[in-house]
Amino acid sequence: MNRLAKETSPYLLQHAHNPVDWYPWGEEALQKAKAEDKPILVSIGYAACHWCHVMERESFENEATARIMNEHFINIKIDREERPDLDHIYMDAVQAMTGSGGWPLNVFLTPDKLPFYGGTYFPPVKAFNRASWTDVLLALAQAFQERREDLETQAQNMRDHLVQASGFGTQAVDLDLVPREELFTRAQCDTIYNNIMQQSDKIWGGFGSAPKFPGTFNIQYLLRYHHSFNEPKALNQALLSLDKMIQGGIYDQLGGGFARYSTDAKWLAPHFEKMLYDNALLVDVMSEAYQLTGNELYAKTIADTLGFVEREMTDAGGGFYSALDADSEGVEGKFYTWSKEEIEEILGEDAALFCAYYDVSEEGNWEETNILWVTKPLAVVAEAHGLPPEALEQMLVTSREKLMAVRSKRIRPGLDDKIILGWNALMVHACCRAYAALGVERYRDMGINAMKFCLRNLQNVDKQSFFHTFKGGIAKYPAFLDDYAWLVRALIALQEVTGDAEWLDHAKALTSYVVANFSDEGDIYFYYTQAGQTDVIVRKKEVYDGATPSGNAVMAANLLYLSVVYDRKDWSDRGIAMLAGQAQTAVRYSTSFGVWAGILLQSVKGVREIAVVGSEYKSRMQDTNRHYIPFKVLLGAVTDQPGIPLLEQRERPGETLIYVCEHYHCIKPVNYIEEIINLK
Repeated sequence: MNRLAKETSPYLLQHAHNPVDWYPWGEEALQKAKAEDKPILVSIGYAACHWCHVMERESFENEATARIMNEHFINIKIDREERPDLDHIYMDAVQAMTGSGGWPLNVFLTPDKLPFYGGTYFPPVKAFNRASWTDVLLALAQAFQERREDLETQAQNMRDHLVQASGFGTQAVDLDLVPREELFTRAQCDTIYNNIMQQSDKIWGGFGSAPKFPGTFNIQYLLRYHHSFNEPKALNQALLSLDKMIQGGIYDQLGGGFARYSTDAKWLAPHFEKMLYDNALLVDVMSEAYQLTGNELYAKTIADTLGFVEREMTDAGGGFYSALDADSEGVEGKFYTWSKEEIEEILGEDAALFCAYYDVSEEGNWEETNILWVTKPLAVVAEAHGLPPEALEQMLVTSREKLMAVRSKRIRPGLDDKIILGWNALMVHACCRAYAALGVERYRDMGINAMKFCLRNLQNVDKQSFFHTFKGGIAKYPAFLDDYAWLVRALIALQEVTGDAEWLDHAKALTSYVVANFSDEGDIYFYYTQAGQTDVIVRKKEVYDGATPSGNAVMAANLLYLSVVYDRKDWSDRGIAMLAGQAQTAVRYSTSFGVWAGILLQSVKGVREIAVVGSEYKSRMQDTNRHYIPFKVLLGAVTDQPGIPLLEQRERPGETLIYVCEHYHCIKPVNYIEEIINLK
């Protein structure tokens, strides 16, 4: 047993029994590398990662391979979800070296933590045009002995490259010289729309080809663009993407919830791990789609997805777990797939119809087994079998329940039960959005309970700062920019659905903390790590919207929102400066900067400031929430609230009034939101 046995991360614990002398990242390993003057091997992955398991099985559990690693290197295992800061740095380095990245990420460092070589998966013997892992180890050990100076020069150059990559944004746009209407324009929004549509798959939905990720930020932009400028093609592409995912194998047709991505363009064959953040972001965008269309398919999928999260990914205290593994019993997807024979045995005479609907065959639709997915509309299948659609739907409901009962007895995929602050914040936001759209109180309660869990277990004793992760009663690692940005965003959403101002007070305090501890030298953007962290070789600034939204993009949106609430011109100016610095990039690389693109669209369309004051303010806020008003600030109170301009001098005895304003100038107040039309 190696040093990982004392860790709490499920991923690190998976490697605790390897013959490799693994260390967690920390002073003990880093000092040992210096004392013994050895290169460091850092291997980064996560608990739900299929190829991480493969490399462990093939190489890290092999005694002979472990001997080579132990003799020549100080070996460090990192859970990328625990230390995204380190993952970002070393992933960027490997991508710069090789042109690609992924997990497992294996990177070799000098004793000063500087990267000089790296790659992803290496096979145990030469294959797939990749050198074997042992060949790589021996070659690098020899190079470190014989060409040390060359490697250190290479490593220093890489560090300089990483520093330079985060050197943007120190010069702000002079907002007094350039009018806001010239900074952000309808033409930019149109170009972003056209760029997204060029990347769109018009048959199967989504963006690009295989492997295909959900692309929620692009879908959200298309929904909002349609709402803003009445462009049906944008709406159709957004809904096509959602519908095809919901019908696909990427969606768990029995248990709800989405896998991380599809390995094919048709959404049939997922990489089966289920991540908390994907499900949060998809619930977010489905909530908007429901508000816009009223399509019950989205309401049902939200219900089933949040049902899955509640059932399989929620801690007894209310926090949300991180992920479910792709593998069970060492086989990818085994928990989720079916043979036709199994289904016939379970469903009897209903099997033929069930198999026709879900594309189940004798030979299988994926690796000689079957992934359940929908290839034809229910009405078409019902007509082909001479049934009313309602009868088919009822049979499918009963059949799914029977299969779920059998599936629940299978050996389950591994659960990564650590609780990550930022990912919990994303799911809290999703719960709020689902409640806003559908009015199901359980969704709001899930969000409130998870936020209370985070405040109780991940907040530092100083009541200002937070930890990034929590497991086994232990909170670890200072929180990162993403954690804080997403947390502020979730707190804002909680106020909108509860009407409780305390959530906004938390959001304001946290924003001040981020400004004080994460700001770059130009006081425009924010570093990923807070000031004073010493174990990273560079402080990076992240602006790219990847699988999760950029912390900088979300902070820009937070600053703009809270600047309206608290009349903070400094926050408004900073949010605009952040957006101005990324607008051109968002236009040019639209599918990679979707959150920035959405903020740009909001800046062009303007924000509706909605204040509800009176004894019935909470119910009127919820009435407002059900409407699709994507660019809004929504506040409420029983009486006037000094210090919050939107809630000052609004109270009228005996009435609950809704004020709709822009730049604090309000139209005539109304009693019900339905009295005001065209709230775009």
